[in-house]
Amino acid sequence: MAKASNKALLEIKNFSVAFTQGGKTTTAVDQISFNIKAGETVALVGESGSGKSVTALSVLKLLQYPAASHPTGEILFEGKDILKVSQSELRGIRGNDVTMIFQEPMTSLNPLHTIERQISEVLKLHKGMNDKDARTRTIKLLNQVGIRDPEKRLSAYPHQMSGGQRQRVMIAMALANEPKLLIADEPTTALDVTVQAQILKLLKDLQKSHKLAMLFITHDLGIVRKIADRTCVMTKGKIVEQGKTSTIFDNPKHEYTKHLLSAEPKGNPPKTDKSKPVIIEAKGMRVWFPIKEGFLRKTVDHIKAVDGIDLILREGQTLGVVGESGSGKTTLGMALTRLISSEGKIVFLGKNIDAYSFRQMRKMRDRMQVVFQDPYGSLSPRMSVAEIIQEGLKIHEPKLSASELDKRVVAVLKETGLDPETRHRYPHEFSGGQRQRIAIARAIVLEPKFIVLDEPTSALDMSVQAQVVDLLRDLQKRRGLSYMFISHDLKVVRALANEVIVMKLGKVVEQGSAKQIFENPKTAYTKALMAAAFDIDTAPDNTIDQ
Repeated sequence: MAKASNKALLEIKNFSVAFTQGGKTTTAVDQISFNIKAGETVALVGESGSGKSVTALSVLKLLQYPAASHPTGEILFEGKDILKVSQSELRGIRGNDVTMIFQEPMTSLNPLHTIERQISEVLKLHKGMNDKDARTRTIKLLNQVGIRDPEKRLSAYPHQMSGGQRQRVMIAMALANEPKLLIADEPTTALDVTVQAQILKLLKDLQKSHKLAMLFITHDLGIVRKIADRTCVMTKGKIVEQGKTSTIFDNPKHEYTKHLLSAEPKGNPPKTDKSKPVIIEAKGMRVWFPIKEGFLRKTVDHIKAVDGIDLILREGQTLGVVGESGSGKTTLGMALTRLISSEGKIVFLGKNIDAYSFRQMRKMRDRMQVVFQDPYGSLSPRMSVAEIIQEGLKIHEPKLSASELDKRVVAVLKETGLDPETRHRYPHEFSGGQRQRIAIARAIVLEPKFIVLDEPTSALDMSVQAQVVDLLRDLQKRRGLSYMFISHDLKVVRALANEVIVMKLGKVVEQGSAKQIFENPKTAYTKALMAAAFDIDTAPDNTIDQ
């Protein structure tokens, strides 16, 4: 952690944020105070809706005004109140003295512009650099943030880079003008554990070399412990506890802080029982995507997304599938459920389904279901919760009456911990955790035997993750469900899976009981994943995302 001076670079005093819509005013941030010294890292932690990001955006006046307002308080940067400076002064501060890295680089970067154009634009706008100087500086920045062969990546577009590379580009843009304060808003949430470790190490190294102050916003307390000098805990718009990070972790005072610290997914996965019937089995499974070139679009090579995988999943068991982005985890899940074509043998409930047509598979869809990573994207915004859950029932059980359908919806909402009275509302009216419960309800209402869970907790707060894990475990016990749990979050996998396969570049590099994989990993790749997930400081400077 960087050594800080005694002078506060940023002071937030008695600060509030209110939003007015339709004549109704809501207070999102309520009279908070904290400061950041030069060279220091302060973490702002709390669950979704606590006011973290609203506070961060306020520092640069990036909220939607005039709907947003500040009833009380000051934001002093080097003694100047950001809320009172002129637009020209504010533009000088933004991008020069204070910069920001956002959570999702794919939506923050312009998909129509090359990497060179996006970084050099910052340099030209704020430093007045010419094309040649901006290009030289851009290459230097990309090299600083660990992008290999930066000259070759200048013409790349965001979609041609991995998640880790895109986040590195965002960091390069943020550091382009050598700012004094860097605001990092959930910069590692969507990244694999090894890439996350690389980004955190990079930020710490850059902070030290550039003498940066950093406001780090996250809901992941494991990251906070490694990177922050001081921590402020937020809930419902208020800071309920703040102090040295070590003190907050070792001796939390507020009940909410204690709740956050105890929120990691816990509990034991089901015991392996080889006497249970096999639900699904795959042998020699392959999914190869052709690479076509030339005028005649001839196949010149293949991307081997899944390359010769064998697996068995029994009733009431959970198979964890782990590995970095691009390892083939999701492709394997989609192939097993016959949502994409594959080669190799697939036996489901005793039937060989690998050659089944779409029409034949449709009759079996109620027996196998998928819960996706982003519930907001997978739930139709135009349908009510009741309509979303009933949709599958209407297809697979067309003889059910309206009252019977409603009865089934009410029962499954109760089972997934949701209020049945909310069934006529729409997805946007629910929190992320509630939306994921709706997605789970939609899957289990058909009484399946096998569910593919594709990163179902990665976008959720730690405490909500723990609740969803408990719910999944509960449903599994009561219904005898078999899960394939796909995730890069090894803590969640450890809480749910009794068997684990580790994937890399389409192949299984290690396979066995969860106990063996977590306590005694054999391959260097699995060891690197474990180091990154459970002890960020010892994670190797892995360059897989390069």
